[in-house]
Amino acid sequence: MDVMKQDTVLETAKVAIRSEIDALESLLQAIDENFVKVVDLISCSLGRVMITGVGKSGHVGNKIAATLASLGTPSYFVHATEGVHGDLGMITSEDIVIAISNSGQTRETLDLISPIRRIGAKLVAVTSRPDSELARQADLVLNIGVQTEADPLGLAPTNSTTATLVLGDALAITLSVNKKFTQKDFGKFHPGGSLGKKIQEEKK
Repeated sequence: MDVMKQDTVLETAKVAIRSEIDALESLLQAIDENFVKVVDLISCSLGRVMITGVGKSGHVGNKIAATLASLGTPSYFVHATEGVHGDLGMITSEDIVIAISNSGQTRETLDLISPIRRIGAKLVAVTSRPDSELARQADLVLNIGVQTEADPLGLAPTNSTTATLVLGDALAITLSVNKKFTQKDFGKFHPGGSLGKKIQEEKK
């Protein structure tokens, strides 16, 4: 197997990083009043936020749910495939479902729409395709605005997952600021680890 030269290795890495930076620049342009509407929807909700997706979108969704929860927005993740096999029992009519699919055409995620509608929960789509089936059937759409991926094949979820992760962080942070979430509040949810230790030390 041929081994790339050092300069080629570094340049390949930098091209990938530049591509992901460009994806975040696109996200800055794509974010619009729908983001404000989603923040308002969640802020006024009496339920929790459920994140769903499959594949890499599912991995990112799991992290977004964890970040929302740690910053004061009750949230949980349900894998889209498991959702249609009983896990939809976790959802109530007061909940808000955020479904992640870059293409907006992921079959497993689309299969959740009808059951979610019957339950009565609101549906928010996170996608790069505002004309997709998922987007058309959602109450609100958060367009991440990614057109290409970072890998040379343009196939591996890279730019899209980075943009989705950053959008999720922005949502969690905005919601926490909106509800005046404090360090004391954070400490209640994160008593362990180095962060918990740091908060306890700062209280002394």
